[in-house]
Amino acid sequence: MTMRGSCRCGTVRYEIAGAFKFVGNCHCSICRKSHGAAFVTWGIIDPGQFRWVAGEECVCGHESSPGTLRCFCGNCGSPLVCMHAGKVGEVAVGSLDDDPGMRPSEHIFVGSKACWHDITDALPQYEEWPPGMASAQ
Repeated sequence: MTMRGSCRCGTVRYEIAGAFKFVGNCHCSICRKSHGAAFVTWGIIDPGQFRWVAGEECVCGHESSPGTLRCFCGNCGSPLVCMHAGKVGEVAVGSLDDDPGMRPSEHIFVGSKACWHDITDALPQYEEWPPGMASAQ
């Protein structure tokens, strides 16, 4: 299975070889501000699964927390991935062109979710990280 993704303007394109390890919704203030939305759905991958296909030179990044670089298209601003230690480990599922084959399994950082958003599904909710998971990486 290979999934393809891209930015809104199509300048940046990527591929993921294989399936996501995990898909979840993050409601932290950093994700909300970075995506301009109530939450972002992230897919976690092994860094070796990811490769840029086109437009890598247009990818810009912002260090949102120590060691985490949030990458986006420098032309259209579309959020794309998060890098840790220079390697892609998280993909913004909304940037996929293909069906990820998985659906979100939980909501994290609901302790800082947008006050105007109500979570109405039955997925588990965690105030911060789920038990036993200090971070996604």
